Amino acid sequence: MKKLKILNDIGIIIGISLMYAAPLMFTSLGGVISENAGVVNIGLEGMMTMGAFAGAAAAYFSGNPWIGFIVAGLAGGALALLHAVACVTFTADHVVSGIAMNFIGPGLALYLCKIFFDGAAMTLPLDLDHKIPRPLNSILPPDSFLNSVLNQYATVYIAFILVFLVWFLLYKTKLGLRIRSVGEHPRAAETLGVNVYKMKYLAVILSGVFAGFGGAALSTAVVSNYRASLVSGQGFIALAAMIFGNWKPQGAMWGCLLFGAAQGLVVYLGGTSLKVSSQILAMIPYVITIIVLMVFVGEASGPAANGLPYEKNQG
Repeated sequence: MKKLKILNDIGIIIGISLMYAAPLMFTSLGGVISENAGVVNIGLEGMMTMGAFAGAAAAYFSGNPWIGFIVAGLAGGALALLHAVACVTFTADHVVSGIAMNFIGPGLALYLCKIFFDGAAMTLPLDLDHKIPRPLNSILPPDSFLNSVLNQYATVYIAFILVFLVWFLLYKTKLGLRIRSVGEHPRAAETLGVNVYKMKYLAVILSGVFAGFGGAALSTAVVSNYRASLVSGQGFIALAAMIFGNWKPQGAMWGCLLFGAAQGLVVYLGGTSLKVSSQILAMIPYVITIIVLMVFVGEASGPAANGLPYEKNQG
């Protein structure tokens, strides 16, 4: 019985880890696409927040979580378009523009929330029927290890599928080669007929769409509504996971699973009888983020032209 309990506890931790890793994976994949095209996107936090609000609001008013999920992607992509205009068209500093997105996203989300929900700082909670479904619910034996691990929201499975699709896009298609070429040497790519501006715009907007999906995975699956503190730095954790993964989809996935495991451990310990301060538990994922950045940032090397301004007529 004791061994069975330990196995079930491990299953619960793994299951929680996967649930919390999925929003990070969506957002981190967005960062991978953008930065492989040479545009630094630290505005993922703001785009994720916009997606969290838009997804929860659209799911609430439509009664369909998938409409909310799609609207969240569109909202994140719209904010990313602003970032693309600033960085690609007007050659603004990518970091400064990203910081601006991190102010605009949460501020706009809260403003719209108060308009649509009678001055409230959070959306109304979704009914269980209006949340992202669990495809394997009631299929696996209850209280079993497999049920704890595999009975996940559909967004978890979508996140893993997208890891493969983004890898395939970047490394097995002509479009992916063009995206990576403008991130490594845009001048050479231009001489070969690649529309550098078009590739950068496409990559940045896609990064916003993915970040919006990440926000919706939080507000329509992990929890049931949007609130101002929902994202709380997870966009930055996704960015750290991208760096940890050396700007590759599969590497970013492992980074997100690491941070998801930290969050899963925090949630599990919070439900036990261990007398650990909730503030200390809440710190754990962010402390791990700082440690990972300290260890890996110096060794990691992103695309050669990442963050550098590009002007077509420049010599």
